[in-house]
Amino acid sequence: MQYSHLQDLNQAQLRAVEHDPNIPLQILAGPGSGKTKVLTTRIAHLISQRSIEPSSICAVTFTNKAANEMRERLSKLIGMETTSLIRMGTFHALCAMFLRRHANLVKLNGNFTVCDSDESKKIVSKLLKAHRVKLATKAITLREEAVLSLISKAKSKGHSPDDVLDMLEDPSKRRKAQKKADIGSISALIDQTIATLYRDYERTLRDNNSLDFDDLLIYGVRLFRDHRKVGKWCKHILVDEFQDTNTMQYELMQHIAAANRCVTIVGDPDQSIYGWRSAEVENLQRMRQDFPSTIQILLEHNYRSTGSILAASVAIVAQDKSRIPKTLHTQHAIGPNPTLQAFPSEYEEATFIATEIKRLLAATGDMLKWSDFAVLLRYNSLSRAIESALQQQGIPNRVLGGHKFFERSEVKDILAYMQVIDNPQFIPAFSRAVNTPSRGIGEKTISEMLTRAATLNLSPLEVAERIYDEQMPDIKPPVRRKLKSFIEPIKNLRKLANNGELPSNLIRTLLDLIHYENHLKKTQPDADSRWDNVQELINFAREFEVNESSNLQLPESPLPGERVAGENDWEDHPDEFDHNAFDEDGIAEIKPGANSKLASHRDTPLRLFLQASMLSTDVQTQDSRADNNKVTITTCHAAKGLEWPVVFVPAVEKGTFPSSRAEDVEEERRLLYVACTRAQGLLYLSHSTGRMVSGETKPQEISEFIWVVKRSTPGLFSATPPNLSREDRTLLASVLHRDAPDEAKVSQRLEEHYRTAGQTSWSSRPGGSTNRYRQPPSTSNFMPNSDAALTSTSYQAAFASAKSYQSGTDQVYPVPRAPLSPSRSSVVNAAPRQIVSNKPHSKAMSSNIAASSTAIPSTTQKSALPKQGTLASFVKPLSSSSSSSLLKPTSKSTPDQFPSTSFSAGSSSLSVPTASAPGKVAGVKRRLGMGHGAIGYSNKKYKPPT
Repeated sequence: MQYSHLQDLNQAQLRAVEHDPNIPLQILAGPGSGKTKVLTTRIAHLISQRSIEPSSICAVTFTNKAANEMRERLSKLIGMETTSLIRMGTFHALCAMFLRRHANLVKLNGNFTVCDSDESKKIVSKLLKAHRVKLATKAITLREEAVLSLISKAKSKGHSPDDVLDMLEDPSKRRKAQKKADIGSISALIDQTIATLYRDYERTLRDNNSLDFDDLLIYGVRLFRDHRKVGKWCKHILVDEFQDTNTMQYELMQHIAAANRCVTIVGDPDQSIYGWRSAEVENLQRMRQDFPSTIQILLEHNYRSTGSILAASVAIVAQDKSRIPKTLHTQHAIGPNPTLQAFPSEYEEATFIATEIKRLLAATGDMLKWSDFAVLLRYNSLSRAIESALQQQGIPNRVLGGHKFFERSEVKDILAYMQVIDNPQFIPAFSRAVNTPSRGIGEKTISEMLTRAATLNLSPLEVAERIYDEQMPDIKPPVRRKLKSFIEPIKNLRKLANNGELPSNLIRTLLDLIHYENHLKKTQPDADSRWDNVQELINFAREFEVNESSNLQLPESPLPGERVAGENDWEDHPDEFDHNAFDEDGIAEIKPGANSKLASHRDTPLRLFLQASMLSTDVQTQDSRADNNKVTITTCHAAKGLEWPVVFVPAVEKGTFPSSRAEDVEEERRLLYVACTRAQGLLYLSHSTGRMVSGETKPQEISEFIWVVKRSTPGLFSATPPNLSREDRTLLASVLHRDAPDEAKVSQRLEEHYRTAGQTSWSSRPGGSTNRYRQPPSTSNFMPNSDAALTSTSYQAAFASAKSYQSGTDQVYPVPRAPLSPSRSSVVNAAPRQIVSNKPHSKAMSSNIAASSTAIPSTTQKSALPKQGTLASFVKPLSSSSSSSLLKPTSKSTPDQFPSTSFSAGSSSLSVPTASAPGKVAGVKRRLGMGHGAIGYSNKKYKPPT
C-alpha cells in the first residue's frame, strides 16, 4: 500500500523512510538530495505506520531555522497538534528543557540563566586583569576570545578544569591532550594561566546561577548519563547534520538512545566543515562501532544543480581519498560549464563579478533578480573589493553573518531587565539594567553593591532592594534615591511574571515604566531604528507565545510536585528526591520542602521566553530583513544549507583554499565543495595573479584543489562566461521552477545593457588609473546568433569530457577512487598579467590576446567568447566567425597542456595528468595552541599520483 506521505519519493528515499525503526540507520545525503524531506517523512511514517507516540520521538537539529522548517513540514503531514507533541529542537534547547525540569539532579537551580557569548567575554575580561601583570613580564598577551575558544574546545571534549590541570601536571597526559584535544602546546605559564582562568570562569558562572552554551551540553550529558530514567521516554531519536556533532553532542545522542537504541541520523561527511568548532566527522564511524547493526543508505539524487556543476563539484571533493565513496546524479540537463577565470588583481576580479551580474540580469530578461546572486568568500576580509565594485555599479547587496538581532544593545538592555526579574543572582544582567536608562549610579557604586552581596551571600538585587527599603545602610555617595526608578519597576514586573504574565506584556510594561523610548531619543542618533528593534523584540515575544501556547498554561498545569494557589512553598532538596518515583515520561515527582519560592522551580512564560531568546541564533537584524532583493555576500561557512541560482566564489587561490591557517586541508577541500554545490544554475570560480596583502601586492597562484581538477579533466570548466542562449535560459527556468523569459524582452534588455555598459570601468583600484572600454554602437554581436550556438551535441560533448555516463534518464557522476592530488614537486604557473588597452579591440587583436592566455580552451566550448583576462569577456561575446580559430588545438604546448594517461575508477575512465615540471605545492598546516601558533610544516597528505 502506498501511503500519501510516501508519494514523490525516489527509491533511496523510500528505503530510508520505511527502514525498520529498531535498526539504527545512517542516511548519508549529498547536497540537494532532499534530506529534510526524508527526515520529516520518516518521522511522520514512524507515527502513522509504526505506531510510535509523537511524545516518544526526539528530533534534534543544529539551528532553530532547521527546526522551524521541519516543524512546518511535519504540520502539513500529520497536523499541528501531533507535531507539537514531538520533542524537537536544537541540542542546546533540548538540554535546557530537561535541565529546567531536573535541575536538582545535576546540582543546579531551575531558574539558571543562559549566558551569551558577550557576557562570557566580559567575565573572562575581568578574570584576566589579575594575570595581565604577570603575563606582561613575559611579553605575553592573551585575548578574551582566544581564552574562550580554548575553554570551549575543552568543554566540547568533556574536559573539566580539574581534567585540564591534571593533564598539565602529568606529562604523558599532557602530550595526549595536545594531540587529541588541542589543549596545550605552548609555555607552562600560559597553560597554567588558561587552566586557572577556566576554573575561575566556571566558578563565576555557578555563582551567577548561569550556564554558557557549552555547559548546557555538559550538564545535559551528565543528566541523561547518570539518571537513565530521565530519557526512558524516548523510543526513537533522529539527528540532522550529524557530521557536525562534537564529542558531547554525540554522547548526548548516545545516552538519550540508551534505553531503546533506536537511532536515525542524517549527514554528509563531504560537508563536514566545522572542525574548528570541534565537530568530529569521525562520529559517523564511532556510531557504527557503538551501534554495530547500523545500516547505511545513500541519497545521491541531487535536485538542486545542473549536471555540469555537479561534475565539477564532485571532481573537487573526490581528491580526498579517505572519504566514503559516493556519487551524485541529477535529472537536470548538463547546462553551461562552471566558469574559471584569472584576473590581474582583486579589483579586476571584483569588477568582473559586478558587471557579469548585470549582464546575466539582462540575458535572462529579468527572470533573475538581485537576490538570485551570491558571492561566497573564504574570509570576511575579502568582501571589501566586492562591496566596492557592487556599489560602483549600483547593485544592492547585503552581507550575511553580521550582527545578530539579539546582539543589538537596545535588545540586550530589555532582556537584562527580564533576566534580573527571573534570576536575581545573574550579575551581568543586574550590572547592565541598574543604570539603564542612566540613573547616575557609577561603576564604583555598583562594585560596592556586588561586594556587599558577596559578603552577605545575597543576590545584588536583594542588596539594592534592602538599601531602597532602608533595611540596609546606604552606600556613599548615597544611592537610595537613585534606585527608586529601578527597584519599583522590578517589583511590579516580578509580581506580574510570577503570576504567569506573558512576556510581550511584560516588555510593554517595562518600556512604559522606565521611559525607554525617551532614553533612546536622548542618547542615540538612530533612535528610531533602535526603537524599531525593540518593537521587533515584542513581535518575537508574541510569536513565541503563539508557538508555545500549549506550554504556557503553567498555573493551570503545574509540573508534578508543584503547588497550586494557596499551598505552601516547597524546595526540591536532593535528600527529599525519590529516584524511583519517575513516571512513564521520565518526569520525577518532587516531595515538598519548606523554604523556597515557586518561581525558581517553575517554567514561567518569562523563563521560557528568555531561554528561547538566548538560543535563537538565526534571527537577523532588521536591516537584513527590510529588503531581501539584494545580492548576498557571505562566507562559505555561513552559506551551508542555502542555495542560489548563481554563485560566485572568488579568490580560489593558495593560502585561501586551503587557508594558510588551516589545520585540516581536507576540511578546506570540503568547504570549497560546499560552496560550489550552493549553485543551482550557474557557477563562477575566479582567482587573481596578484593580490594586496598588508599593503603590498603579492603574486598568487591558483588553488591546488582546482589546479588538479583542471589538469586531469580540463573540460569541466569554461575559460569564458556562458553566452546564455535560449536553450540555457529554458534550462535555468526549469531548474528554478520559473517561467522562461520572453525572448523579445531578452533582446531589449541586452541591447539596453550593452548600450549602457560602454562606460563600465575596468578597474576599481583605489588611487589607480581607470581604463575604460567604449562599446561599439552596434549590438548585433552581443546577441546569440541562434540556438545553434548551444546545441545538444555540444552539451553531450562537454559532459563526455567530464567523464560521465548515462543511467536511464539521469546523468551520473562517478567518484574517482584513485588519487588525483598532484605530486608535491609539481609546479603551478600563474597566468601572466595581461595589459588591456583602453581602445576597442579588433577581432584579430582579441584572438591574439585570447591565444596568449594560459587557460586551456575547452574543445566543447559552446559560446565564442574571448579568453580570461580580456576586457571583452566582461562585456560581449565575439562573433562566431572569429571563434573557430580560438577553439582549434595548437601544436605549441602551454604550461596547462600536459600529456595524460588514463586509468579506470569504478565504471568510468578518468584522465590523470603526467606532470613534467618539478616544483612545490602549498600545504601548510598550523597548530594553534593556547594563544600561540607553532611553525607551519608541509602537508604530508599530498602524495605523487600513482
